[in-house]
Amino acid sequence: MATQKLSSFFLIFLVLLQSLSSAESQAFVGVNYGQLADNLPPVTETVKLIQSTRIEKVRLYGADPAIIKALANTGIGIVIGAANGDIPALASDPNFAGQWVNSNVLAYYPASKIIVVTVGNEVVTSGDQNLIPQLLPAMQNVQNALNAASLGGRIKVSTVHAMSILSQSDPPSSGLFSPVFGDTLKALLQFHKENGSPLMINPYPFFAYQSDPRPETLAFCLFQPNAGRVDSGSGIKYMNMFDAQVDAVHSALNAWGFKEVQIVVAETGWPYKGDPNEVGPSVDNAKAYNGNLINHLRSMVGTPLMPGISVDTYIFALYDEDLKPGPGSERSFGLFKPDLSVTYDVGLSKNAQTPTAPVTPVSPAPATTPTTPTTPVTPATPKPTGAGWCMPKPGTPDAELQANLDYACSQAGIPGTATSLKPLPSPQQILVTMAVLILVAAYDAENLL
Repeated sequence: MATQKLSSFFLIFLVLLQSLSSAESQAFVGVNYGQLADNLPPVTETVKLIQSTRIEKVRLYGADPAIIKALANTGIGIVIGAANGDIPALASDPNFAGQWVNSNVLAYYPASKIIVVTVGNEVVTSGDQNLIPQLLPAMQNVQNALNAASLGGRIKVSTVHAMSILSQSDPPSSGLFSPVFGDTLKALLQFHKENGSPLMINPYPFFAYQSDPRPETLAFCLFQPNAGRVDSGSGIKYMNMFDAQVDAVHSALNAWGFKEVQIVVAETGWPYKGDPNEVGPSVDNAKAYNGNLINHLRSMVGTPLMPGISVDTYIFALYDEDLKPGPGSERSFGLFKPDLSVTYDVGLSKNAQTPTAPVTPVSPAPATTPTTPTTPVTPATPKPTGAGWCMPKPGTPDAELQANLDYACSQAGIPGTATSLKPLPSPQQILVTMAVLILVAAYDAENLL
């Protein structure tokens, strides 16, 4: 009996050690690399910049060969895109789809770690009734071309959606896809289910704040201390808008019977400047949102409906794109400047020894204050009923690990990080200590000591 129990505890020990290596391989933070600009640095310098950071995935809006080549042998995951204009040919001609895959995937893979091909961007909500019916056939032909090259299980095919595919998102538990897109979306979700590919969405708490520019909404959107918002359907208290928006999509998937489809955040970010009449853009707000989002993802807290899971998230954007149309904020999302310096520090550098400190929200006065504030699209993090554990990620600097633990535990209401963990043990030491304690307890239980 004692031998059997000890075998079980040794198995736990091995699982703990395995968890150390598996956690290190998980990547949650990516970045969007747009090119609508005339002042971008050379691609080779950009790749060196990315390698100096903790960014592990890059999303391209096209399939620029220079970028794909430059990312070869770096281990950085690459999302490439087929433009909306390519959809008719991809949909109508399997041979064209095969040629596209040959030219943009097979020519570089596996040296260039292409992980997803996105077919079109926000097509479903575009209103283009000629393009929308061709989206799924285009995706199917690209998938078939990848399958023919024996890459169907390694490289996923998806498309990117705006949050407006939802007709309802507040409270998150009531999230529903719009019936306007019903047949199209159901067919796309069935494709994702059959092929194990992700649903890719663009949640922007920035826009939710613009629709309801109250100080409490800003704090909710920036992961700052706030009273939280209780989901009237589930009773869960949400503490940030990002979780609320992602969970609304999860609820919509569940409502239609597709809860197993993975969610990937293809875009999210916050502008650091904008036009005088724009509410919300500022360096402090952008730093708070992106910095706290990164900490939130690294904490592995997950969302209330998907606890312990960090959704792959691509921050918008690597650089400003000075040729983009629209308000000034559209050209002011860049984490880095053309000279490769940081626009503001969010702790992405591998050499960072101190994490980004929480920033007090800055709430510029709106041009017009609504008489009846609109409830934002979503509410944010439940309080667990009992004690919990915060598990660190290997390789994180001590100061950053301390801050991430403090943030994660305080947001989730978990005790244990009230002051300081100095001197802070390494993740390896923590796991080994836990395993040893388990083994000691096993021996004690069997009176073997």
